Amino acid sequence: MVASLRLPSLTSLLFPATTRYPAALRRRVCLRNRPASGFATAPSGTASPETKSEVQRLRSDQAVTPRSQDFNAWYLDVIASAELADYGPVRGTMVIRPYGYAIWEAIQEYLNVKFKETGHSNMYFPQFIPYSFIEKEASHVEGFSPELALVTVGGGHELEEKLVVRPTSETIVNHMFTQWIHSYRDLPLMINQWANVTRWEMRTKPFIRTLEFLWQEGHTAHATPEEAEKEAKQMIEIYTRFAFEQTAIPVIAGRKSKLETFAGADTTYTIEAMMGDRKALQAGTSHNLGQNFSRAFGTQFQDENGERQHVWQTSWAVSTRFVGGIIMTHGDDTGLMLPPKIAPIQVVIVPIWKKDTEKTEVLSAASSVKEVLQTAGVRVKLDDTTERTAGWKFNFWEMKGVPIRIEIGPRDVSSNCVVVSRRDIPGKAGKVFGISMEPSTLVAFVKEKLDEIQSSLLEKAILFRDSNIVDVNSYEELKVAISSGKWARGPWSASDSDEQRVKEETGATIRCFPFEQTLGSKKCLMTGNPAEEVAIFAKSY
Repeated sequence: MVASLRLPSLTSLLFPATTRYPAALRRRVCLRNRPASGFATAPSGTASPETKSEVQRLRSDQAVTPRSQDFNAWYLDVIASAELADYGPVRGTMVIRPYGYAIWEAIQEYLNVKFKETGHSNMYFPQFIPYSFIEKEASHVEGFSPELALVTVGGGHELEEKLVVRPTSETIVNHMFTQWIHSYRDLPLMINQWANVTRWEMRTKPFIRTLEFLWQEGHTAHATPEEAEKEAKQMIEIYTRFAFEQTAIPVIAGRKSKLETFAGADTTYTIEAMMGDRKALQAGTSHNLGQNFSRAFGTQFQDENGERQHVWQTSWAVSTRFVGGIIMTHGDDTGLMLPPKIAPIQVVIVPIWKKDTEKTEVLSAASSVKEVLQTAGVRVKLDDTTERTAGWKFNFWEMKGVPIRIEIGPRDVSSNCVVVSRRDIPGKAGKVFGISMEPSTLVAFVKEKLDEIQSSLLEKAILFRDSNIVDVNSYEELKVAISSGKWARGPWSASDSDEQRVKEETGATIRCFPFEQTLGSKKCLMTGNPAEEVAIFAKSY
């Protein structure tokens, strides 16, 4: 559907939210009430039907739904209880809360450095795009028309030309590139913007698919097709390293099929991640746009021989859906579990005392430990609040996914030691007693454990991924693998119509043709004809 926004009456887009209550923390820790129906699958702007059992569940003061029991309910409970996001007044929108936004900031911080190291500059383009721009590239308008939000009235008057609320920026970028690029000396032109985009999704899920979301989108223009191809592959490699090294998500990088290629691109490269329910998440893409947009917009340059040529282009992006990917890859029944490199808080210190006479020395020791770790570059928080018990705090920070907890009580102060607990290893097995408060010893121990947790989460995710990918050699084997909830990997050289048939009959799509391919002759699992590549099929978000 194409949504038309009339600016003077934006309140017409709002709807009365039905008050619903999220799951609370363990030990009956209850957060503020929030509507939990804002991401239902009903059409945007309408109230979603609610069963009595759903209302009772969300209004009960219960623990986070076990992941194995109901993955979707668990996911929503974690987002609510960990205070990552809340529900906006317009259906399908979300408010990213400080803790959730801090994760996005960590993503921004890493990628910003990588973008600049590879020669890209940040800038910003307007959110409103003339509709005529979208129409210039035929496949682009066909691909995005169902998701467009349009502005038809501004300042109380009908607009001469309706405006598109930015779904992506290839069109407006090309319009401006045409003004800036004249000679081969102006190339390559490589920019990035951090922005919001709007896509009128019919089925939404917080962080994964919402009407409005945050992302970065890079756009480059080059003099040759070889430069554009090198750029597109360079950026998907940056995303791949980021996923592995920072978020501990073992993505599979590869090329999209023709049917799954971005509207307006010659080739789309992708990183595909396996979530905890074994569905695939497209976590980032890089597109070789060829000359499709430059020809549509007349983006040309004069080459060294004085000839006019159309530029070759790329675009690439990751979004706040990566936050959802982190939740669904590493979380457990307790709640969130954050890789240390991406965690807003890497260490939480919980001081413990019973008597007022113990409070001063325990808090003093805890403050000293905080200062030592902070000085060493560790992101640390001291929870010195007095309204909650130590047990409540343990549960709360475990649910928030903080990698390490340090406990300090009167006996620890006397022995100049602390207790260190790992979030990724539950119970006593994850606790180490008697770690010295001596700065060099403590810092070395904490940093070592943070590195161990980062590595452990990646290893666990790789093991889970690899144990849920099945190699198949026939369509029947593919159907069995998909029906059991796994990914299917097999040789493929069949037609687009065959690919569509797989989607219709199994619900799975080709996620990618992985860059890492097996050697040797292959036969297509569908047709039996020779195949040069294997493809990965899976159900996806």
